[in-house]
Amino acid sequence: MSTFVRSALLAFGLATVVVAAPRIAAAEGGSVGVLVLKEHGIGSAAQAQPYVDKFVSIAAKQNGWASSKAQFQTTRAAADTFVQAEKPHYGILSLAALLGLKDKYKLDILGQVAVARAGGQQYFLISKSAPDLAGCKGKRLATDHADDAKFVESVVFGGKLKLADFTLVATTRPLQGIKKVAAGEAECALIDDAQLAELAHLEGAEGVRSVWSSDKLPPMAVVAFPSAPAAERKAFQASFGKLCEGDGKTACAEVGIQSFKVAADSDYAAVIAAYK
Repeated sequence: MSTFVRSALLAFGLATVVVAAPRIAAAEGGSVGVLVLKEHGIGSAAQAQPYVDKFVSIAAKQNGWASSKAQFQTTRAAADTFVQAEKPHYGILSLAALLGLKDKYKLDILGQVAVARAGGQQYFLISKSAPDLAGCKGKRLATDHADDAKFVESVVFGGKLKLADFTLVATTRPLQGIKKVAAGEAECALIDDAQLAELAHLEGAEGVRSVWSSDKLPPMAVVAFPSAPAAERKAFQASFGKLCEGDGKTACAEVGIQSFKVAADSDYAAVIAAYK
């Protein structure tokens, strides 16, 4: 597999979850917009977008939607531009984005998707020199997750730690934190499970290891925006259990989809409460 394709699949993660969806109610002549927002992904939005376009187009045909508009984004600011312009019906959001945008957009959780390589279900402190969490306190901590300090402190750290407990070294790229630890430019780094999986592939990162891990967190969520008609969202949600069956089984396996099931706000109640 080429580096480009591998990066695209890592970035695009579960954007293909709608590929094998059974036919559901048509959108009454209107366009169905789908936003996929995966923050801190390994690949880029540009790499992922063609995959999103292709599969959402297939979904539109299968579901009888008059037309569709798909958008893959890696930041909330960019996602907001799409939401304001296109008024999408559905979204697939990473956990921090879900918590940060749920009240703003009045999102209803319809389902959850667990996907290999998507990341964000567990976080780790890694180090080459510190033996444990205590060894990281007060030391340089590299991370690209500090853009949502409330999520890190309240959800990832469970309210037991603050970013101020470390000397923060903010990074802008997903693998930059690991590289800084490997190079001795930071004693520790805060990364997620997808980033940790890349550790073995990085040259010069020998000896870098996990010294702390968070609790397991809920997977990415499938949400409905207020623009989604009640009948359409009900029919769409009812099809979730069959997405990875029949013709969809191979498609799910190819992109590492582990589960795609109906969910509600109650399934995310603990992290929603912690984030508030």
